[in-house]
Amino acid sequence: MNIVRDIQSISDFKQNASKLIKQVQDTKKPIVLTVNGKAAVVVQDAESYQYLIEKREYDETVAVLRDRLSDIDNAHNWPTAEEVFTRLFTKYGIERVADE
Repeated sequence: MNIVRDIQSISDFKQNASKLIKQVQDTKKPIVLTVNGKAAVVVQDAESYQYLIEKREYDETVAVLRDRLSDIDNAHNWPTAEEVFTRLFTKYGIERVADE
């Protein structure tokens, strides 16, 4: 980030909006707008913003999948299918039918 180019006051942005928007579109680098010397908002081109949204969604999906895979890796804590059916049959008073 070039602090001279990429940090602008809101007043400068108002006066030079077209020029600064073109700069953002050309460089693909956001501009930080300040109010009273403090960062207030970031102006970013639409393509880069879309990329960030998709990256965040991807990262969230990967995190969920990793969590689920960790559940599978800890399968020793899960009952077997046979145990589940035995519990269900017992709980609901279902008589088991012998395999033929």
